[in-house]
Amino acid sequence: MKRKIIAALALALAFSASSEAEVRLPSILGDGMVLQRDEPITIWGWADAAEDVEIRWQDASYRTEADGQGKWEIQLPECSAGGPYTMWISGITLSDILIGDVFLCSGQSNMELPIRRVTDMFADEVAAYENKEIRQYIVPDTYNFIAPQEDTPESNWTPCTSEHVMEFSALAYFYAKEIYSSTGVPVGIVNCCWGGTPVEAWTSEESLKDFPKHINEKRLYEDPGYCQRIKKLEGENFHRWNTALYAGDPGMQEEMKWYAPEYDDSSWKEVDMFSKDWGNDGRRPLAGSHWLRKDVKLPSEWAGKEAVIRLGCIVDADSVYVNGHFVGTTGYQYPPRIYRIPAGVLKKGCNNITVRIISNGGQPHFVREKPYKIICQGEEVSLEGQWKYRLGAPMPSAPSMMFFCYKPVCLYNAMIHPLKNLGFRGVLWYQGESNVDRRHEYAELLTRMIGCWRETFDDSSLPFYIVELADFLHKDDVRGRQSWAEMRLQQAKAVEMNANTRLIPNSDLGEWNDIHPLDKKTLGKRAAEATLKDMK
Repeated sequence: MKRKIIAALALALAFSASSEAEVRLPSILGDGMVLQRDEPITIWGWADAAEDVEIRWQDASYRTEADGQGKWEIQLPECSAGGPYTMWISGITLSDILIGDVFLCSGQSNMELPIRRVTDMFADEVAAYENKEIRQYIVPDTYNFIAPQEDTPESNWTPCTSEHVMEFSALAYFYAKEIYSSTGVPVGIVNCCWGGTPVEAWTSEESLKDFPKHINEKRLYEDPGYCQRIKKLEGENFHRWNTALYAGDPGMQEEMKWYAPEYDDSSWKEVDMFSKDWGNDGRRPLAGSHWLRKDVKLPSEWAGKEAVIRLGCIVDADSVYVNGHFVGTTGYQYPPRIYRIPAGVLKKGCNNITVRIISNGGQPHFVREKPYKIICQGEEVSLEGQWKYRLGAPMPSAPSMMFFCYKPVCLYNAMIHPLKNLGFRGVLWYQGESNVDRRHEYAELLTRMIGCWRETFDDSSLPFYIVELADFLHKDDVRGRQSWAEMRLQQAKAVEMNANTRLIPNSDLGEWNDIHPLDKKTLGKRAAEATLKDMK
């Protein structure tokens, strides 16, 4: 009899555990989350069909039953700003919850750009500031062409502390910091971005019904198997290209590698690093590997000390060696090249710097008006001027890449729709660079996206703060600069077409040689000022 009781008890406990385990929450509802103040709060998830779900929240209990598909949601009453709080959901405990203002910060790479990419300008300020009431949730990059999704891949909320701040969106960081300093209310940033993406990727199929070309382009990729085959072949193409590049590069194959400090480069061509006297055949750019070497005399007291080498930005990819020691590599043109030179590498007298540049097909080059120097003990030595050059492995252009995330609808389905039950104070939108070539349709496309998101979030007056494109391109590129100016007019037109939208001035903060200007602080302050006006 005793054994039967124990067995029954064990079975009951097992059933209870499995029952509770069936209740599941979306990724964005988790520890440390920030929920929108002063409006009803929706909590939702999944369970077994017809299962009872209970929420205990602020001394009250709320219940519902999952529907036939296992979906459930419970609406909690609105709350004033505050916290931290704890929420219990059918055996799941969520802790450290704040109630405050939540902003959806979305767009392409200028919104995505993390704090670690702007430390040249703001390192000291960032290091001196922590605020656990400012929190960020990064929606993982994902896409879906088939249908709007109910959840995103796993992620989590992180506070603005030294441990996490370098991955905060730089613009969202300064935006949130400015808003918090004015309101004293917790700020949640939902960072939902993907570099290079056009506006139509963030818009639903229904909202694009008057743009049949975009709908038909989306239909091309509705078969996941087809997409997988494309990526598989792309991977094989790149593997073969890189294998051929390496095998055909004498700088990597000769017994004495071209990055060896003792290598004899006396027969190499001498070039100015910023000229077009290298990297081409005199008529057209050469894809493949290009080698540049420079001997530089450093202060004797630097010998053996740790240092930093800065090589601006390079088109397209690079590997860098100091006195034969590999110190860093970057795979594409935009990130600043900031590489640590370990202690013991630098020596008295002459030191060799070797850069192996990989061009995918365009003119390889060092971007002008960026820092090119070695820094040690607060002093610096310039690396600008003459270098020795030799072509490594000439190649056909690198294989093209398929960026599915650039295609219509797929990011709305996978990254926006799953957030539909959240409450937001507003949307900060920084995007448009990828639509410049099709700028004539941008005002209408952005209008469709704004309407789509307002419908998705069930808020017809949801404020949108549209960041104007920053100035870009050299003054001599008259046609290119005119295109960007026309795009800014399209952005302004979209604001005129849509109520509860504001254009955030940004053209004056641009850098002609960098599509990702550093000054996200001034921009964040401008966006925050516009937002605070609407919050009064």
